[in-house]
Amino acid sequence: MTTAVVRPGAPNGPVPAPPVPPLPPESSRSGFAGLLDLPAAAVRGVIRSARTTPGLLTVIAVGLVVLTLLTGLIGTIMVQQKTSTTENLISHREPLAAASQEVYRSLSDADATAAIAFLITGPEPSELRDRYNQDIATAGSVLARAASDTTGAAADKINIISQQLPSYTGLVERARAENDLGYPVGAAYLQEASNVMRSVILPAAGDLYKIDVAQLEAQQSDAVGFPWFTSVLLLGSLAALVVTQIFLTRRTNRLLNVGLVVSTGAMVLVLLWEAAALIVQSLLVGSGQNDGSHPVDVLVNARAQAVQARADETMTLVARGGGPDYETNFQQLAPMFTGLLVAAKDLVGGEAGDQVRTAIDNADKWLATHKDLRGKDDSGDYVGAVKEAVDPSLPNNAETFFANLDTALGKAIDDGRQTFVDKTNAGENALILLAPGVTALAVIAVGGVTIGIRDRLREYR
Repeated sequence: MTTAVVRPGAPNGPVPAPPVPPLPPESSRSGFAGLLDLPAAAVRGVIRSARTTPGLLTVIAVGLVVLTLLTGLIGTIMVQQKTSTTENLISHREPLAAASQEVYRSLSDADATAAIAFLITGPEPSELRDRYNQDIATAGSVLARAASDTTGAAADKINIISQQLPSYTGLVERARAENDLGYPVGAAYLQEASNVMRSVILPAAGDLYKIDVAQLEAQQSDAVGFPWFTSVLLLGSLAALVVTQIFLTRRTNRLLNVGLVVSTGAMVLVLLWEAAALIVQSLLVGSGQNDGSHPVDVLVNARAQAVQARADETMTLVARGGGPDYETNFQQLAPMFTGLLVAAKDLVGGEAGDQVRTAIDNADKWLATHKDLRGKDDSGDYVGAVKEAVDPSLPNNAETFFANLDTALGKAIDDGRQTFVDKTNAGENALILLAPGVTALAVIAVGGVTIGIRDRLREYR
């Protein structure tokens, strides 16, 4: 028999269970879970608001303002970077490349000058000593300038030159001292010094120049590069403004929204101004490269090889039959620098072109004289060969022809550098006021969006 427990004073039957309180809604979660839910809740709120026309207009207004401000900010930063890159080409990159090429030329000329001094009978002429000292001083000065802002591989090359140059000058001084005493061992010391210059110092100087030129060309490419991201962002902003105006025309039956028209006009002006300025800047900087730095690079290489060939010519005579390698190297360099001169003639015009033609004429005369003096040396007329190589009093001599060649190339290089500076500077000037102009027009566009959408929102109050 089963008995049921009943509450006293209540009807017979089981006591019902107390009701279960409802669970709190999911949105009322607190703590870390609630923080994680905030973004989703915000999105849901925006979606609910956008289901109404005023809410949708508000979302559109915020989106347009953010997009327009972002476009103005990115555009301003892009223009400032272009301006800075272009200015840096003139003030920093090109001077560094010029300094490194001067290091190579000065050291090569010092090597040739030291050899010439050995070929002159009697005391060393003071003008040759001064020329050698000036070459070494110039190399040291421009090397310090080249080292002012270099890292990595360039710094390694500068360290090699700085460490080996004292060894070279020490060997040259030892060679001079032995030569002054009449000891033939002086020529051996000079050959050792020249070997240090050719095998260690000049290759490092050549590599340094190549590094600086590569960095110059890379920065020129950055300066003329097309700003794809900025352009896409700007076109996207214009498209968003046009779509918004079409939407408002359909919703409000008003043909134009003055605020959005002003905003669109401001962004169109940004597009046209940026396009015109950047095209002009790109053309001018590119012209500075094609008409300036590129021909200069060709001329610098021609000059460097010519100076090296001159050193080979004189060292062949210093070695007195023991330097066939110098003559072999001369024969390898001759067609290289003459070929570069012919190539440079097609790259430059005006006064620089005249200088290149003068260089070509003197190069041809020098090579003809070299052939003649080698014939004299090989036939036993060493004194006659030396005089033809270093005596400027002779009507046809290698020293005069080489000096004319080197001078003409120096003038052509200076003209090319000035062309580069003038055209690159003009490219920088094309960007003047563009950065603040983009900022101002972006602010105007933001104001137009704000006013245009606000007027429509007032109609719903």
